[in-house]
Amino acid sequence: MTDITRADGRTPDQLRPVTIERGWSTQAEGSALISFGNTKVLCTASFTNGVPRWMSGKGRGWVTAEYAMLPRSTNERMDRESVKGRVGGRTHEISRLVGRSLRAVVDMKALGENTIVLDCDVLQADGGTRTAAITGAYLALAEALEWGREHRFIGQKATPLIDSVSAVSVGIIDGTPMLDLAYVEDVRAETDMNVVVTGRGLFVEVQGTAEGAPFDRNELNALLDLALGGTTELAGIQAAALAPAAAAPAEG
Repeated sequence: MTDITRADGRTPDQLRPVTIERGWSTQAEGSALISFGNTKVLCTASFTNGVPRWMSGKGRGWVTAEYAMLPRSTNERMDRESVKGRVGGRTHEISRLVGRSLRAVVDMKALGENTIVLDCDVLQADGGTRTAAITGAYLALAEALEWGREHRFIGQKATPLIDSVSAVSVGIIDGTPMLDLAYVEDVRAETDMNVVVTGRGLFVEVQGTAEGAPFDRNELNALLDLALGGTTELAGIQAAALAPAAAAPAEG
């Protein structure tokens, strides 16, 4: 697939430039500003000692997430959902997706009766905002867990984080499977898919839709192979960003 180039010069199996800036927020217990090309998402993690009332006394923690887009993250200004008086269905769906993705790699018993809320705010959107949110939220979560350990809310020998998790978009454009779609590609894709994968290569979620003609099993396999290659690369970028010696933003 490397003989085809895209509008931005990438090959079909190539990620956009990925950068991660850890500790972007000085207030949050964990944070990361992540960029997938021109898509930029600020992910913060808030650590609370305690759990919702319905979980109290069970010896387990809770991880959840909220996703939002800033009014001018797109080409034209959007009204804030708080001003509209309701949260849209897309926002609810992505918030739940991010929460599920992060919970897939957390041992809630090892977390103890603590709660971590991930807030993913899209600063600039150019396709793949939900996949960037998941990938960045993992970094913020990892930082918040270390904060909890340092402040002795989590046992010193406990290992609540059992794996990494990242996500990437894939799609078929003009009959060619492509990785990590920018907006101009996403809007014309015949098939669009978001894939969430753990560091061990296990699938957490696969969201695929035929926007034009239905796709066959061979095309599905090609898209999943692309996604696995992309998330393997993202896992390496995440690991580099979390390395103790990582002083500058991680890039890929």
